[in-house]
Amino acid sequence: MGAEIGATTSIFPFTEASSRYLKATNREQADKDAKNFENFTKGTGQDSFFKFKADEGAQYDELIEIDLSKLEPHINGPFTPDLSIPLSEFKKTVQEQKWPEKLSAGLIGSCTNSSYEDMTRCESIVKAAEQAGIKPAADFYITPGSEGIRATLERDNTLQTFEKAGGIVLSNACGPCIGQWKRQDDIPKGTPNAILTSYNRNFRGRNDGNLETMNFLASPEIVTAMAYAGSTTFNPITDSLTTPDGKEFKFPAPKGLEGPETPFEAGREVFQVQSGSPNPNVEVAISPSSERLALLEPFEPFPDSDLSGLRVLVKVTGKCTTDTISAAGPWLKYKGHLPNISENTLNTAVNAATGEVNVAYDLDGSKHTIPELAKQWKQRNQPWLVVAEHNYGEGSAREHAALQPRYLGARIIVTKSFARIHETNLKKQGVVPLTFANEQDYDLIDAGDEVATVGLYEMLKNGGQGEVSLRVTKKDTGKVVEIKTKHAVSKDQAGFILAGSALNLLAKGN
Repeated sequence: MGAEIGATTSIFPFTEASSRYLKATNREQADKDAKNFENFTKGTGQDSFFKFKADEGAQYDELIEIDLSKLEPHINGPFTPDLSIPLSEFKKTVQEQKWPEKLSAGLIGSCTNSSYEDMTRCESIVKAAEQAGIKPAADFYITPGSEGIRATLERDNTLQTFEKAGGIVLSNACGPCIGQWKRQDDIPKGTPNAILTSYNRNFRGRNDGNLETMNFLASPEIVTAMAYAGSTTFNPITDSLTTPDGKEFKFPAPKGLEGPETPFEAGREVFQVQSGSPNPNVEVAISPSSERLALLEPFEPFPDSDLSGLRVLVKVTGKCTTDTISAAGPWLKYKGHLPNISENTLNTAVNAATGEVNVAYDLDGSKHTIPELAKQWKQRNQPWLVVAEHNYGEGSAREHAALQPRYLGARIIVTKSFARIHETNLKKQGVVPLTFANEQDYDLIDAGDEVATVGLYEMLKNGGQGEVSLRVTKKDTGKVVEIKTKHAVSKDQAGFILAGSALNLLAKGN
């Protein structure tokens, strides 16, 4: 998750455990390659050794030391993965913040924390509770992390243990993490409620489309134990549950296996990688009435000049994640139909001028949803830009969060800062990401203002070299303001933007 906080690369040591895992999953060659790298000694000096450790004497912006012997479990949330609360303080925080004390559901698995060891550690908790005669008090869902993990857990009876306890085993897919599941409690939209998951993201509305569902992130073991309690104020380390015969039951420390005693199962063959040579003569036929599939038309190339006549569609305040820009859940059925999925563009963004969610105002003052106004401006051939704050595009590397604004007419996104993956995705779709050279200039530009670029075309033609500024004409007064910006456009990315998108450039064969 290093990319979530701006890291370009996260590096971990290659250990014997890494080696055992690669061998157990039939990747012996990768194990040999890693060991060859570790022993690579071409040349002389420290740099001749390829070791997964910090260089001697290296200086870093920040150094964080974590003493694992003193580290207690934490729970993160709600509505953001970086609000971290120690387990020992969570009950107090829940009560102070008046968060729901009832736990509606506990969900483990998905792509995160769903290894064989994770699942068998949870299995040990479930078996201990079963021996005490206790069943989960909240709905309990299990999502295996891959087809191989699913098949292996099924062979070794782990999934059967979960099901016997009342757990619901879901398909090994993204599932509830991106809103693709059916809640058994049918909580009405808009009703505050709490769920605990072992996923990595919990932005508002992401998991079930309900903006009031508070998703708290924890380890699979904590989620499993708290599902038995059915309460957000339960501490599995210190608290006890009452068994049907009136005794006190305290969860034992979880124990799991690093890997299966026999080799991992491959799973169903139909889900294995299928390879074949592409045939350019095959015609792709899509029904014109399809609501889920539509041909993707190439975006127009960048004009042979700077941009002018742009208007600010909306000025966003606060967190604006890829979930904000392109919601998940039910919308994902339209991933193959760009016009349809674009109907959700920025539909949970907060308007900086009014504090309203999913509200934008046309130049005549008329009120619209943000995607409605974007669609109208597209029909009027009115190009636009978005103004936003820090870490714009945080979260899932969702390509549609760049595709949709581009399709609807966005040419620029100007922010205080970008999430790095999303910044790259925008450039791949021909949208120019700019940051304020001076963050306070965010206050100088508002919705409806007219914008022209200065130096952008020259910068693109020079392969990313050069400065770009925005000439802003205020909507209400006609006053002209010059705003300096920064960019991180590389030579290749300049080519993407000039061609209209990376796909356009690739199609040319250059």
